[in-house]
Amino acid sequence: MLITYRMLEQITKTEFSDIINKTALIGGKSAQPNKLRVFLIDGSFLDVWLSEENDYSFHWEQRAVRGLIHRWDNAPDHPDIESFPHHFHDGKENNILSSQLNNDMIDAFKEVLTFIRAKLKDVPEK
Repeated sequence: MLITYRMLEQITKTEFSDIINKTALIGGKSAQPNKLRVFLIDGSFLDVWLSEENDYSFHWEQRAVRGLIHRWDNAPDHPDIESFPHHFHDGKENNILSSQLNNDMIDAFKEVLTFIRAKLKDVPEK
């Protein structure tokens, strides 16, 4: 099954509306955007990029809000990680851990949003 950004966008609306402000399909043509951006309730955002070659990146950008990033990806740039090429940037670019993210990209997307939901519960309200 070909996973589309529109499918992932629908998941945000039906299963994660409590943590989502809005979404945007970015780049490319309207029929084939380059990525999905998910704007979160705390002012941070999640960029989702998937390729036909099964490359992926789920990048939760929080530097402007909390000075943090969290990113799950499979760029082949950390061969020392047990789950190579899959890895997880935990809080900072250079804090790289093994990734246990699901190989199914829909399930992986839900895991990432579930992780974000849990982290947002730990953030004090303004």
